[in-house]
Amino acid sequence: MINDALKESQGRMKKAVEALQHDLASIRTGRASPALVENLRVDYYGVPTPLKQIASITAPEARLIVIQPWDRASMASVEKAILRSELGLNPSNDGNVIRLLLPQLTEERRRELARLVRKRVEEGRVAARNVRRDSHEELRRLQREHQISEDDLRRAEHELQKVTDQAIGEIDKVGEEKEAEILSI
Repeated sequence: MINDALKESQGRMKKAVEALQHDLASIRTGRASPALVENLRVDYYGVPTPLKQIASITAPEARLIVIQPWDRASMASVEKAILRSELGLNPSNDGNVIRLLLPQLTEERRRELARLVRKRVEEGRVAARNVRRDSHEELRRLQREHQISEDDLRRAEHELQKVTDQAIGEIDKVGEEKEAEILSI
């Protein structure tokens, strides 16, 4: 019972770390990355669809993203989605592909993005703590129902704290790496 609760909490914390990594991948750095636009919602025949499902996205150069929709009729929808997004990019359409040239980030924009990264890292820490709280409540319930002893509860709480500290350490590391990537020129 205790091991099951700990494994479940460890799995949920791992998912919180992965969600943070996925979230941070969409934050723009100085380099072009397909992850920057792949989850943009495009109005594809009336259905909001992620861009990665209707086009091939590549980054052939350090500051260029090339989007090639599989259906040329969707070019205008893709352009509109890019313009509506908060990326601040202007698409260039030649009829076959859409090119996004990423301008150099200003120092002010870099600091702004670094603040956004810190905010999202804090949200990741909160998610890990919420998992710890839920698991802690489950362990206390088991102890109240006399399924585990008080000593088992204390040991499990100690293990749960170790798992939480490890997850928060990973979250901090991911955040520091992304912040360093943004602030480097």
